[in-house]
Amino acid sequence: MKILVTGSAGHLGEALMRTLRNTNHDVCGIDIKESPFTDKVVCVTDRKGIAKCMEKIDVVMHTATLHKPHVSTHTRQNFIDTNITGTLNLLEEAVKVQAKAFIFTSTTSVFGRALRPNLNAPAVWVDESLTPVSRNIYGTTKFAAENLCELFHYKFKLPGIVLRTSRFFLEEDDNAEMRNSYISDNIKVNEYLYRRVDIADIVDAHILAMEKASRIGFERYIISATTPFTKEHLCELHKNAPQVVARLLPDYSSLYRQKNWKMFPRIERVYVNKKAREQLGWQPRYDFAFIIGQLKNGEDFRSPLALEVGIKGYHEEKFVEGPFPVERDTID
Repeated sequence: MKILVTGSAGHLGEALMRTLRNTNHDVCGIDIKESPFTDKVVCVTDRKGIAKCMEKIDVVMHTATLHKPHVSTHTRQNFIDTNITGTLNLLEEAVKVQAKAFIFTSTTSVFGRALRPNLNAPAVWVDESLTPVSRNIYGTTKFAAENLCELFHYKFKLPGIVLRTSRFFLEEDDNAEMRNSYISDNIKVNEYLYRRVDIADIVDAHILAMEKASRIGFERYIISATTPFTKEHLCELHKNAPQVVARLLPDYSSLYRQKNWKMFPRIERVYVNKKAREQLGWQPRYDFAFIIGQLKNGEDFRSPLALEVGIKGYHEEKFVEGPFPVERDTID
């Protein structure tokens, strides 16, 4: 099949290009930036440019987006143009060429304020039944783009799969308090319990979605590492997470003592990937237990693909207050 990957210079786009170039598929990568994985420099907002790239395309893997780190450096209109209009351009051209599948990379950020429980409430069980509640322009535009994918399946029978990915970047945490309290790798390994996924597992999910899209039609899936927690743990997690983890995965304690790491005192949400595992046949490898085993054996907790893609950052400039500025609640 002929596959178009948007955002090929980005983290996930590059990971997809690296993987798909080693298959029998004919793959074309597009991005606004030149890179070893970008075949054509074009912006998703350029309808004519997109039309040229879409000739004889069978599958679109749409990863190009403005991300959360851009919320403070780009306008809301920029987000609408890229995340909504750009997706619309691709969908309309996909219909024209009778594409077999449209795989849209979304984000767990679409859930927004629904991810934040009240102080004395249990942690939030985040599966596909949770209703998104807007928090910022990033999540709002990604959810709107998801709905466009659903509309195009309903109107034009374009098979569409939405993959709501959790954190997978290797960059520093954007929260200054977290950076000051925890070693960066400590933060990331903790997150594999409830809100992080390795990029290699995300690539596997995209390929499975492509293969099964025509049979499924349209669906949304949460793509995050398999959590060891169940709903019965939610109350205790939001009060004393180390106690829960020690009970379920006692092997982690000695490793954390050796590294001078610590578990988060509270966990406020748990991402659940059950639907993706059952319907896509997805089998993510990098979960907390696997990673603890890797670290105990002196191996890196990140996949070889994650290390190859590495750290890219989201801006050309450097910021003194962190890897990127946090959101401003202002009207431009």
